[in-house]
Amino acid sequence: MRTKSLKKNRINVVTLGCSKNVYDSEVLMGQLKASGKDVVHEEEGNIVVINTCGFINNAKEESVNTILEFMQKKESGDVDKVFVTGCLSERYKPDLQKEIPNVDQYFGTTELPGLLKALGADYKHELIGERLTTTPKNYAYLKIAEGCDRPCSFCAIPLMRGKHKSTSIEDLVLEAEKLAANGVKELILIAQDLTYYGLDLYKKRNLAELLEALVKVDGIDWIRLHYAFPTGFPMDVLGVMKREPKICNYLDIPLQHISDAILKSMRRGTTKEKTTKLLKEFRAKVPGMTIRTTLIVGYPGETEEDFQTLKQWVQDMRFERLGCFTYSHEENTHAYNLEDDVPEEVKIDRANQIMEIQSQISWELNQQKIGQEFKVVIDRKEGNYFVGRTEFDSPDVDNEVLIDATNIYLKTGEFTKVKITEAEDFDLYGEVII
Repeated sequence: MRTKSLKKNRINVVTLGCSKNVYDSEVLMGQLKASGKDVVHEEEGNIVVINTCGFINNAKEESVNTILEFMQKKESGDVDKVFVTGCLSERYKPDLQKEIPNVDQYFGTTELPGLLKALGADYKHELIGERLTTTPKNYAYLKIAEGCDRPCSFCAIPLMRGKHKSTSIEDLVLEAEKLAANGVKELILIAQDLTYYGLDLYKKRNLAELLEALVKVDGIDWIRLHYAFPTGFPMDVLGVMKREPKICNYLDIPLQHISDAILKSMRRGTTKEKTTKLLKEFRAKVPGMTIRTTLIVGYPGETEEDFQTLKQWVQDMRFERLGCFTYSHEENTHAYNLEDDVPEEVKIDRANQIMEIQSQISWELNQQKIGQEFKVVIDRKEGNYFVGRTEFDSPDVDNEVLIDATNIYLKTGEFTKVKITEAEDFDLYGEVII
């Protein structure tokens, strides 16, 4: 059946999952555009490419449901072709081909040239840094490495993304320059593990040197660090962070747990004592630094005592930003050999308890900001408010600054000085300082 859509040969790229997938979709779209293809992101098109996530159960369900949704559209003639790529396809291709055979073709995370060929496009090696960004124009993700060499017991990412592979400093600077030329002012550095950066290319942890090169890019105001690993953290990064005003005093460092028994089973290569000492060093070397972390509750064998240790530690450490997830039992991971013995309702209750503590901490820290002035970037307008962020907040996951839009005009992507007038647990309200 032919499609009812008037937009013939328009390719709609649908992105699910994390910022790494956002980046991959943008690279795919850049390649398609360079081959003269009509490509859009999550709009109508008669050809659909679904970039899936396969990390944990909820993400896998969302990916499968999205595939099924587009297969219905294909059957009803609303789209012509459906291609599936990304982590779920990398990890479960044979199962997906068996269960949902009407998908035109499945591709893994490293099969971009094959996907492009199926879409009638050529893979162009020379397109370093050429992407169609899908984020608001003022910020973009910069993926500095692919894959991961860490042996974490619960994580399936190495199965889907392969071994760690750094991108050269020269190529990343070139990409940053192209982003800046297109109006990007904030770079969010991402990788499965930023701290491993350079070990394969330069035989040393080279994140600090990369930062020194990126701060020289004209037009970039903020550089933000996401997804660092606590073991082997390159401490010279803190010196660059403190010295260079472009580097946000912000670090996203997923710590996962703090009970020594759980950390050992998770194969994290650290202890409660070492982790606590590291965080204290961060705060001593970069005063006022915001630390964001994520935790997992309900890991196999997590006792009430383990959980209480974690709970008390969260109260003691007073993280500026924190997210908490329930453990997901993933096939072919080391932890899959363990019994998933914490009941689902206990996992959810423990996650809720952690987030209740964090909500109170966040409220208390935000109260201290009332009366203070901050440099704020405006991301968007929503209802009667302009919505922005300080350097201590990453898009989508952290606090936002809301500014009354009824009597002032602010331009999206611009920086402005704001005085905080009110504060809630996860939102700040402010007035522009003229």
